[in-house]
Amino acid sequence: MAAAEAKLVCQSVWKVYGARDREVIALSGGAPDDATLAAARLIPAVRDVTLDVREGEIFVIMGLSGSGKSTLVRCMSRLVEPSAGRILFAGRDLLNATPREMIDIRRHRMGMVFQHFALLPHLSVLGNVAFPLEVQGIGHAARERRALDMIELVGLDGRENDYPNQLSGGQQQRVGIARSLAVEPELWFLDEPFSALDPLIRREMQDEFLRLQNTLRKTIVFITHDFDEAIRLADRIAIMKDGRIEQTGTPEDLVMRPATPYVAEFTRDVPKAKVLTVASIMQPGGVGEGTDTIRADAKIVAVAARLREATAPVAVVDAAGVRVGSVARDAVVDVLLRG
Repeated sequence: MAAAEAKLVCQSVWKVYGARDREVIALSGGAPDDATLAAARLIPAVRDVTLDVREGEIFVIMGLSGSGKSTLVRCMSRLVEPSAGRILFAGRDLLNATPREMIDIRRHRMGMVFQHFALLPHLSVLGNVAFPLEVQGIGHAARERRALDMIELVGLDGRENDYPNQLSGGQQQRVGIARSLAVEPELWFLDEPFSALDPLIRREMQDEFLRLQNTLRKTIVFITHDFDEAIRLADRIAIMKDGRIEQTGTPEDLVMRPATPYVAEFTRDVPKAKVLTVASIMQPGGVGEGTDTIRADAKIVAVAARLREATAPVAVVDAAGVRVGSVARDAVVDVLLRG
């Protein structure tokens, strides 16, 4: 199947803090080394990043604190001005947009959710969710209808008249998600949206996020430093270190085929059953026995319990339900026991 069209493209993006940043980058041919940056007293936050985010995918950017992931995402929306490079959104270079045009793009075509909920304490749930629509100038009745739809979508119907201090952390984050979705964004940025939540609530919000994505099919850039969260949510992952992209790929690519020693160390302790798909261990062409089927893109850990009692190979199907192979219990056990 052909890859989806790219919705957002970064080409050789740099963000360097200090005076004459653009001049120094240009004079060095677009690729200043550490010595050049140090001599100019410049601090690099994002270095020569090239990537694409495809229509309808969850693209996760991850790395340790200080790796540059949050700065990169803010460059993508021009909340932070890049020092060099190109950022193409639906084919248009955002760096050529005027400040007024960028405000319009953020208001109407981008949604953003951050770690801190930033709800307005004097507004109800309904008021908070409707607020960006009010900023757009949408009429009272229309914005409340849209806000109520979003409140229902995130599972908070009946709480629209409550205020933020009456909600739990997870409920407040749902309000933040509903508010960002109210503008019907083409591109959705989420910067560590669940990291401040307790583990059980965080898991619940991940479930909710996946449910929403199955319904809405948004193009999403999601930042996290938690690899378990990344492999649960991501279609593809970019791992950053010192402002650079070390490797981009599926969770399976990163764990099984690390491109650098850093990626290998970063993913070393990840259980293989969490990232390997059934497709990686199935026998192609086999049809299996019985009527039971398993999706080829399912993670092995998710189907292990189903295959525990299987006495014969089970059919594997693709996204369209077409049988593409079979998988035996022993192959799953082998991954679980030996990786």
